Amino acid sequence: MSEITPERLRSLFRPRSVALVGASDKSMFSQLAFGNLTQFGFLEHTHLVNPRNDVVHDRPAVARIADIEEPVDVAFLQVPQAVTLDALTEAAEAGVRNAVILSSGYGEAGADGKRAEAELVAHAERLGMLVLGPNHLGFANFVDQIPVTSIPGLPRRSGPIALLSQSGASSSAMLDFATMSGNDLSYMVTLGNEAMITAGHALEFFVQDESTRAIAIFMETVRQPEVFRRAALAALEAGKAVVVLKAGSSQLAARTAAAHTGALVGDDRTVDAMFRDLGVIRVDTIEDMLITAGLAAHTGPLGEGGLGIASISGGACDIIADRAEDGGVALPEIGAPTRERLGEIMPGYGTIQNPLDVTGAAVIDPSIFTRSVVALAEDPAIAVVAAVTGVPWQGEGPWQSQYLVSAIGAGAQAVSKPVLIMNQIQQPVTAYTKEILEIGGVPGVVGGLGQAVTAFGGLFRWSERRREHLAELEAERLSPGARGAVSVELPAERSGAWSEHVVRGVLAQAGIPIVPAVLAGSEDEAVEAAARLETPVALKIASPDILHKSDIGGVRLNVTGEDAVRAAYRAVRAAGETVDGARLEGVLVSPMRSGGVELLVGAVRDPDWGAVLAIALGGVFVEVFEDSVLTQVPVSPARVRQLLRRLKAAPLLDGVRGGTPADVDRLSEVISAIGDLVHALGDDLESLEVNPLRVDGGDIEALDALVTWRAGALADAH
Repeated sequence: MSEITPERLRSLFRPRSVALVGASDKSMFSQLAFGNLTQFGFLEHTHLVNPRNDVVHDRPAVARIADIEEPVDVAFLQVPQAVTLDALTEAAEAGVRNAVILSSGYGEAGADGKRAEAELVAHAERLGMLVLGPNHLGFANFVDQIPVTSIPGLPRRSGPIALLSQSGASSSAMLDFATMSGNDLSYMVTLGNEAMITAGHALEFFVQDESTRAIAIFMETVRQPEVFRRAALAALEAGKAVVVLKAGSSQLAARTAAAHTGALVGDDRTVDAMFRDLGVIRVDTIEDMLITAGLAAHTGPLGEGGLGIASISGGACDIIADRAEDGGVALPEIGAPTRERLGEIMPGYGTIQNPLDVTGAAVIDPSIFTRSVVALAEDPAIAVVAAVTGVPWQGEGPWQSQYLVSAIGAGAQAVSKPVLIMNQIQQPVTAYTKEILEIGGVPGVVGGLGQAVTAFGGLFRWSERRREHLAELEAERLSPGARGAVSVELPAERSGAWSEHVVRGVLAQAGIPIVPAVLAGSEDEAVEAAARLETPVALKIASPDILHKSDIGGVRLNVTGEDAVRAAYRAVRAAGETVDGARLEGVLVSPMRSGGVELLVGAVRDPDWGAVLAIALGGVFVEVFEDSVLTQVPVSPARVRQLLRRLKAAPLLDGVRGGTPADVDRLSEVISAIGDLVHALGDDLESLEVNPLRVDGGDIEALDALVTWRAGALADAH
């Protein structure tokens, strides 16, 4: 089977001819698919296949796909599951390389269905065919006007947004809203079970498609995450926003028995973090998905700065300010030069601020709108301008307020930054609306103040992540060298858990600073170690079978003096002996540390995304404060610095309330090195956790650590 590449998908999504296999007058799906192809003017290259009837839908039909006289690019199989494999074989023998399979009863239908789907894929691979679906409603190419779908009511106009949906039933509602809101589609693809072609494969195609400038995706599951990751990064680099509505945000935790990190890494948290890393804009509703994708298609990536508002309504200014504060959208304070310019434009009773109320004076003198838009757009703190005014959705001929739209358009044409109209309400964007915008020279409109601000928030986050990613690529180009290149000698045993003593040795080999410690096998050795360390010491039981040592009384802190050390040693050892079957390696003696900030840095292995690294406030606060950031490994120091800034506890690293500011550059290097080690330990690793990682200025060291391995991992390192 050849690789599923954008070039390979071109013959599927841009076919020269289509065969409806199993076409029948009795089938609603067949009627709808044939009707769509006919209405879109593709009848000449649409062929009907039915072995029992030579006339279907009042058109001649052939008994076998091989009887069609022109090459066929796509076979739309509308046959029962029982004969699907035979239909695939016939199609392949006729030279068809792509099949769109309507029927259900596959992976969505339990164990038997999963077996049938595996058989379907294996059969298609042997034939050298690609399968879209099964259990879906096909796709529509609005650019070339080729609808290979049984969804009714398709629009004829095309736009810059590709829509992918794992739900065929929901796609009709999405299509209706996209059409109503003026967020027109280049393609609509229902993915079904994604038995072969996943959202990631389709996304790769749309990244290269010249007609598509943004991609909206409705999904319940990220299938083949590595393919999706590759495609999403390609979209980020190409400046095409990917907006995802992912259903199923449950908090089922991917906990491990040993690590606190498991409480921080759950199914949805992991997906959310991976999307952030990939620059994917995640939304909560169909409306937000399509409005955000439409906005991004109009503006493309934004430069640094926030949102500038010029509004005909003072009330709208207040609503936007409230929504922006709630959604974290920056409405920058305008600079002194801009204030001076606006002072010359605005009437004396106007207030110079952002959002800017241009007042009713703009109705009398529309140049106020033009000059205000230009002044805001040319302010260095502003990346994009939205002008708030109404636009019509019904009517014909000249519109009475066209002069306001044209005034905004004149401002848009005079500047290099994006300028759009923001409507106060969500209303249809019709052909008449588009005509008014085109006459006025305005590139687009986004409707509904709250939803518009939400869309701008996603746009700003995506643009910022894109700048970060491009900077990371440039840094890697200037200083090549793959992350994760750590060489350590591992103990032979790679199952269950490692004791802290063993983990310490591995951390040290990886260049991760760790507090000094001595493994004592007797009271005398403990006393000798404490004397050498010359500080109050901590004593901890060392055992691969006792990972949470304090829970059993296996820790003593701030111990000073020979007698106290001996007593602490005996107490810790006795606590370890209470654990049935525990293998006791001895007692670790290490110097006490105080002050600074304690972080948790740990990783667990997600079954889909691989090792996921969590950074959080450490010590006893791990699960008290829900304050963590997640990322895939390996991770660069530059990316770690960005993640640290997202912690609510970030001010602690800045030295709040007289504390010592952390050496964030050094801290980022240490955390990156932990990620490198996680990456190097491979797929058998279940979890690695450093908790706490103490940070006191430039003094950074691990105070405790654990490693656990997946059940069934190899006993010996290779």
